[in-house]
Amino acid sequence: MRIATWNVNSIRTRFGRVVDWLVREDIDVLAMQEIKCRPDQFPLEAFENAGYHVEIHGLNQWNGVAIASRHEMTEVARGFTDMPGFGAPIKGQEDTQGTGPNGLPLEARALGVTVGDLRLWSLYVPNGRALEDPHLEYKLNWLEALRRDTEAWLDEDPELPLALMGDWNIAPLDGDMGDPSFTVGKSTHVSAPEREMFASFAPFVEDVVRPIVPEGYTFWDYKAGRFPKDEGMRIDFIMGSRAFADAVTGASIHRDERRGDAPSDHVPVVCDIDPSLLGGTFEDEYDRPMVF
Repeated sequence: MRIATWNVNSIRTRFGRVVDWLVREDIDVLAMQEIKCRPDQFPLEAFENAGYHVEIHGLNQWNGVAIASRHEMTEVARGFTDMPGFGAPIKGQEDTQGTGPNGLPLEARALGVTVGDLRLWSLYVPNGRALEDPHLEYKLNWLEALRRDTEAWLDEDPELPLALMGDWNIAPLDGDMGDPSFTVGKSTHVSAPEREMFASFAPFVEDVVRPIVPEGYTFWDYKAGRFPKDEGMRIDFIMGSRAFADAVTGASIHRDERRGDAPSDHVPVVCDIDPSLLGGTFEDEYDRPMVF
């Protein structure tokens, strides 16, 4: 079974490319970030024609997350319990957008589903913008709320195969930052508070890709020829609980998806799962095709 995450940077612009990659690489579940559309604008037909069902959480032309799966998705959650909000309400959605514990409007940044025995989340962590920007405080509070909820989920079920997948907007190690416009300790993505927050997830989830692919970037800015010069960042991760990590048999970063016409500035990150190592009933579910 193949599970992946990809910040697609506008699904309406790149759905043909994404669907082609899903089929070519035999992906079972894809967590997408920055879809930049409402559910009614999502190019659903292209995914369904390729054999995928899609759960979508998008509010407008910014942010947005989705999950495409060949298998049934249940227990769909749009946002996690303690997720804070930010900014002003979206015009026309003031009564439906909802607010976080801080009283501010919720953004479309987190989507959780259950696939067989797996609990999977697509996460688009706030950028932070600049060290002095209120968006950085929002980012840290957002991650702290996610960490608390992650701890609670695993306290309730220590054997839960859980994966937090997506664009974390943090380069946790010095070797993960190759963009010269970012300075360790003086820029977002590589500041001490952000790295400490990322490290605080270690008791609960771990990077399941790095042990297999220790080096490699997942994002290259469109500006200044960053990709040809390989001045990228490693900021997209599949973070798995112990039960999830124990079932991982392979992993890859699909760097070539940054090439070609109109690519996203991120590339897919993939892990391979052996369903027989998960226990439970997932092997039976895995053999059952999605029915539309």
